[in-house]
Amino acid sequence: MTETEKERMEKAKLPGKRAMSWHPFYRGKMEVIGKCRVKDFSDFGVWYTPGVAEPCKAIAAEPMLAYEHTNKWNYIAVASNGTRVLGLGDIGPLAGYPVMEGKSLLFKYLGGVDSTALMIDMKDPDKFVETVKMVAPTFGGINLEDIRTPDCFYILERLRKELNIPVWHDDQQGTAAITLAGIINGLKVAGKKFAESRITLVGAGAANICLAFTLMKAGAVPGKIVIVDSKGALHSGREDLEKDGNNPKKWQLAQKTNSESVTGDIAAALKGADVLVSASKPGPGTIRKEWLKGMAHNPVVFAEANPVPEIWPWEAKEVGVRIFGTGRSDFPNQVNNSIGFPGIFRGTLDVRASTITDEMHIAAAHSIAKTAEDNGLREDYLVPTMDETNVFINTAVAVAEKAMEQGIARQKRTRQYLRETAEFLITSSREKTKLMMEKGFIREPPEVL
Repeated sequence: MTETEKERMEKAKLPGKRAMSWHPFYRGKMEVIGKCRVKDFSDFGVWYTPGVAEPCKAIAAEPMLAYEHTNKWNYIAVASNGTRVLGLGDIGPLAGYPVMEGKSLLFKYLGGVDSTALMIDMKDPDKFVETVKMVAPTFGGINLEDIRTPDCFYILERLRKELNIPVWHDDQQGTAAITLAGIINGLKVAGKKFAESRITLVGAGAANICLAFTLMKAGAVPGKIVIVDSKGALHSGREDLEKDGNNPKKWQLAQKTNSESVTGDIAAALKGADVLVSASKPGPGTIRKEWLKGMAHNPVVFAEANPVPEIWPWEAKEVGVRIFGTGRSDFPNQVNNSIGFPGIFRGTLDVRASTITDEMHIAAAHSIAKTAEDNGLREDYLVPTMDETNVFINTAVAVAEKAMEQGIARQKRTRQYLRETAEFLITSSREKTKLMMEKGFIREPPEVL
């Protein structure tokens, strides 16, 4: 291993080292702070008893007034049982808490969305659903997170049907949206057409299963998609999938995709592929350099496992892969949900949409891709980064407009209103954090060498 590679490895380890120092320094990433006037103690007579009785009576008579008198309009739960946390697996709700709290921070800072981690100690999917339903009146939306396959499909479908607020599973729809954006722009840089490209998906969990359906709905040819699970490529002859019955979506995809009936392992599925999206177990070594050599000229490769991608970027570059992305923020082309979900929920909440449809997250993907394209696409710039505020504003507007177009928005808003609202909420969230740092209420953490 050369000195340069050692330096790269140390740089890749730095976020983890900092995390072990900074988390206990702050003792968590979120806190609750009031946002209303408290000029003197008499104001509590308005915010609490006796004045608060009037809004209570108004809501009892007309439930939708809760969106006017409480923070329900902008408040979501990041709900998880910790059964599939990042690439760490089933570590439980307590160990998964830092991830969900981090998600809440991203929601607030990037999208101006208030949220809280809701850790549920329940693996039974029906009981998990009932728990979420019981606490749902508090929230204007539910973000499901880090729930194992196939439970996540069942939980999402039930909650979408049984709640009157938007329910979204970021590991499915969020990953699909940002990955679709990356593929759209990656193929543009490579000089290839989306509808003509062969796409290989490695891993058949929640992320890639949703991505496969999303790709088809967005215009990809089903027969040109090959999905690989732990037993090899999915195809219509995989009787084990039909007999298993626990994951019917995999069986559906086996019938719809891979028209050439490619069989075998990852290497076989990659031959001639224009795009590889791996959402599998963390690497390095899950995807090998020699396998990438069999792909088509100028392939687009996304290795999305966290915290370590299936193959390191420099390894892919060694075999000629020019267009490469990961799920990490410390490498170029971060194909990560954090570019998508803050703006998607911002737009959903701003028109009080009753759900988040496939068309809404596909609209988000095209908005994200267009934002990057307007800035000038490059091999190392396929999707916007988190510091580009405009991507979240654009996404919010695109999602809200699609919800109104589909007739699922409870409020009609103009494009100007949507843009100004998103810009104000997102900017004010960032400015409040900046102000608290300047005033010393958020202290600088110790540096880690």
